[in-house]
Amino acid sequence: MNVLHAFMFGYIFTAAITMGECVLQAISSESGESLPGNFIGFKSAPDKVVDGSVVRVRYQCLRPCQLAVEVVVSTLRKTDLVVFRRKWISGRLGVYRIHQVQLRLPPSILYQNDFFNRNVLEVDNATVRAWLVHLKDGNEPRRHRDSMLSINKVLEITPLSERPAKPPTESLSWFARLMWQMTRDRTSPCPHESDIIEVLKFPLASTGEIFGMVRRFQPFMDDALERGRLHAVTQPSVTISVWIYLLRRCHKSLCGIIHHLDRRNEYDSVLMLLTDTGDIIIQARLTTGEQEAFKVFVTLPLRKWIRLDCSIQDSKVQLYVTWDDETQIHVYDFPDSIYFDDTDGYFAIGGSKFLPGINGYFGPIKYYRFGTEEIQNQLHLKTLQELDKTHRECQGIKAFTKAFLKEVTESHILSTNSKAVCTPHFIRLWGQSGEKTCSQTWTWETPLKYSSLFHLLQTKEEQVRTGSLDMKGLRTTLFKEAVAAMFTADQTQITITSEHMSLLQASSCFGNHDASLLLASIHLSGLGHSVDQNQGHVYSLIGASGDGRFALMHAGYKHTQGIDGFPKDLDMACSYYSNAGAQSYSDTAYMHEDKQYIPEHIYLSIKEDLNSLTHETSDDYQFLKFEAERGDAECQRHLGTMLYWGQNGVSKDVVRAAKWLHRSAMQMKNPLAMYDYSILLMKGQGVKKNHTLAFQLLKKAAAMGSTDALNGLGWYHGIILGDHESAVKYYEQAALNGSVDGMFNLGIYHLSGKNPRRPWRNETAAFQYFVNASRFGHVAASVEAAWYLSTGSLGGVSQDAERAVIMLKQVCERNGHLGFMIREALHAYLQGSRQEAFVKYVLAAETGLGLAQSNAAHLCEELDLSYDCQWRYHNFSILNHDSHPSALLKMGDYYYYSSGAPEDSLSLVGQALSMYSRAALAGSPQGMYNLGILAQQGHVLPQSVRSMFNVTHYDEDDIVVEKVLRRCVESEHEDAVTPCSLALLGLQMGKAWRRMTQNGAQLLLAYASLLSVCVLLVFIPLQSCLGQRASGRRTVELRARTSPVSQEGVNLNREQDGIMGGTYRVAGNLWLTVLNGEQWLRQTSDLAVTLSGVCLCAFWTTFLYRLL
Repeated sequence: MNVLHAFMFGYIFTAAITMGECVLQAISSESGESLPGNFIGFKSAPDKVVDGSVVRVRYQCLRPCQLAVEVVVSTLRKTDLVVFRRKWISGRLGVYRIHQVQLRLPPSILYQNDFFNRNVLEVDNATVRAWLVHLKDGNEPRRHRDSMLSINKVLEITPLSERPAKPPTESLSWFARLMWQMTRDRTSPCPHESDIIEVLKFPLASTGEIFGMVRRFQPFMDDALERGRLHAVTQPSVTISVWIYLLRRCHKSLCGIIHHLDRRNEYDSVLMLLTDTGDIIIQARLTTGEQEAFKVFVTLPLRKWIRLDCSIQDSKVQLYVTWDDETQIHVYDFPDSIYFDDTDGYFAIGGSKFLPGINGYFGPIKYYRFGTEEIQNQLHLKTLQELDKTHRECQGIKAFTKAFLKEVTESHILSTNSKAVCTPHFIRLWGQSGEKTCSQTWTWETPLKYSSLFHLLQTKEEQVRTGSLDMKGLRTTLFKEAVAAMFTADQTQITITSEHMSLLQASSCFGNHDASLLLASIHLSGLGHSVDQNQGHVYSLIGASGDGRFALMHAGYKHTQGIDGFPKDLDMACSYYSNAGAQSYSDTAYMHEDKQYIPEHIYLSIKEDLNSLTHETSDDYQFLKFEAERGDAECQRHLGTMLYWGQNGVSKDVVRAAKWLHRSAMQMKNPLAMYDYSILLMKGQGVKKNHTLAFQLLKKAAAMGSTDALNGLGWYHGIILGDHESAVKYYEQAALNGSVDGMFNLGIYHLSGKNPRRPWRNETAAFQYFVNASRFGHVAASVEAAWYLSTGSLGGVSQDAERAVIMLKQVCERNGHLGFMIREALHAYLQGSRQEAFVKYVLAAETGLGLAQSNAAHLCEELDLSYDCQWRYHNFSILNHDSHPSALLKMGDYYYYSSGAPEDSLSLVGQALSMYSRAALAGSPQGMYNLGILAQQGHVLPQSVRSMFNVTHYDEDDIVVEKVLRRCVESEHEDAVTPCSLALLGLQMGKAWRRMTQNGAQLLLAYASLLSVCVLLVFIPLQSCLGQRASGRRTVELRARTSPVSQEGVNLNREQDGIMGGTYRVAGNLWLTVLNGEQWLRQTSDLAVTLSGVCLCAFWTTFLYRLL
């Protein structure tokens, strides 16, 4: 029996050990011994959408991490709609754990539509997902798109018709139940939807580069239309009609007219491409997944409006090509049906990141989502016709100028009557001239047609003959001559003649797009010329198609604001700004050159800004130089920085800048100077390249805490040494310490997939780094982030063209060439050349730069130009999202003082309130003061500023005014007496007086104080008079007592006393009476003054108590 017990005990013990080993192996496999260090997975998850179901998540973190469980659903309208989220933070590192989460789902996805559950979602699919992300800064909140690991499971959904009714939680009244029964089946009508979309109404300039316009198409809101569209995905019936105008052939083998990119940024149906020979290629994706294409040999002409109509019917494609009223028809049948889903991804008009566009213009584009038998897409816009006419005139101008230059350079025999013109043929026949026939290629009428250009060429004949003036130099010469003729020193008004316009037009034709922009500004604004929006649009488009920075910014700005006849279209604006932004990024590599400067915000209307300018002859500069020569490291660096960037009116001098930065850096005290000098050594700017010394300075600066130096070390390891692992390490340290360059470089590593730790392409992580860097103004990061925002091609990032435009506009306004123009305008203004300054500020103002707009408006006022000129540019400046307070105050004053007519007064005062409110929000004390005055007049403050002043709807007018003025005083200098402080004091004194007058005793005290003032005004002069009389009498008595008398005199006096004794006694009595009266009067006045003083003291004590 004991043996049997022992045998059974041994068997059980062995089995327990075996099972324990199995369990330990299972746990170790789950705990990460055979899994990565960071892990997340489902231990259990429900199969259906059920409220209260439980999800068990198993995970392991090697660093502090945040985890979350989410339920996301998709409907016909939205995708990835989060209906449940639960987050938690795990601080136990390297430990395998299991967390349980109970799902609490909203009634909108669980129950039918009823009285208590009206916002029901018709769910197409549902997913439960869990994700894990490391925390960087303690408990920083993160989202799913930031996750490094995630897992999901698709849940089974219950159709809407099969859902149960929500259990009632309260009873309905009879009337509510009746109304619900009557209206529950009523469906609200959908807004009218059309399957015809006008993709483009206004012309779009295309430079032949990768910067096209993006259009996304949404599903139909109408269920019937949407079902038809979904059905047509595999059996499409669509038509696209597009007008194009070609200026040049494609500079590459293919360029885009219209092409479709899906959400994976892969080509989708349909692509319409142009070859470098002028032929057309149509490409489509078939339902089998293969890409097919065919080529149409048409050789499209240049400088003609061409209409392309592409019609798709299942697998059949028909292309209609029309120009000069002649149409060619081309038909191709693909082997399988075309797959066409226009809501997947986006369509690019012109170029995209993956394909350059045409060089020319796009006219009206119409898209028929369900096809059409009759296409209605005509060239009705006058701008398109004027555009063609202007380009043809440019061809004539170029031909004439080339012929003239050829004639001059080849030294043909010229007419004696007019230089550079051959003798007309009929004159030679008439005179039987024996002159040698010249090879002139233009008729005698041509110089008359281009008389302004011809006369200018005559004056430049010697320069042309010597080769110092060619076609490229001529465009600048023409522009300068035209501007000099328009704005002379003795002119008080701008007068622009046809001769000036002809010279500017010729300059524009030769490729000077500053001339194109000036022509557009003249036509749009009416400066010295009548307003002609069509011509303004023409030259705006010509400048943009010529890839001019300022012209591109001009077009983008006009489309952003929807002004001067340009339609508000953020997609078009983004197209122009993307090009200008990319150029601004490229220009940063040459920012040290003389033609580029960082834009300095100097407002001509603000004296403090003008006084802040420092020149090399100024006392500030000389003092800075003196301190630098004495060895002050900070002054040396400051001086070197000023010379390198050309700041505060100082001209650029890279060599001298390097000298001062060298002296500052070699002291090994200032990490900023060490970093700046190391960059010069790396690039070889102003000094000889020396990577070794630069590397040593970077290491030293980084050790002293320079985040820029950490980024520099990353650049050195990645670019010079090719050590990407160390480069990423330095970039991460720099980014964590706030370096925007470090953030951008990390984004580039994630985008390229060259990060050794994560060797795969991660666009989501790259986008986050780009966005973070763009918040601090990083140019390249802003350009990259704007592309994702404009296309919406990244998962989890919706299209946001407005945000992209704001980013790109800020980048463009930091362009070095724009800064150079602003600097030139300021220099001209300081030199007294107001006209030249005005032209340059107008060109910059038309790009949308608020600084230039304010200064242009100021010069309109100084030059005594039309009031419309001031209004135009002040009005433009307030349209910017970051308007300067001075412009807002100007426009506020304009609205306020224009509110004379009763019918317009309320609206104008309302606009004035809006302007003053924006100025106040920007921190302007003047804006706050103006708001206080308007509030005192009884006007209601806008909601946008109420929270700023802590004002509620229940506050009385006095309280509102006091809060506004208090905030105004806080924003000013504390020790200065300002209008706000005086107005606040006056308001508080008025309130104190009203409080005193509300109390009977205090009101009596107030009246008594007024009476006291009157008493003081009477008795103080009386006291003075009595005092003077008493002083005179004492003087007389003193003289009588001290006067010497003889014996004879004494006897004589006695005799007189005997004779006149009675008379003196009577006079003495009267005199005593007078003395007693004066004494009483003096005592009475003293008492009155004392009582008045006490009364006034009591009054002011009470008043100050009320005041404080």
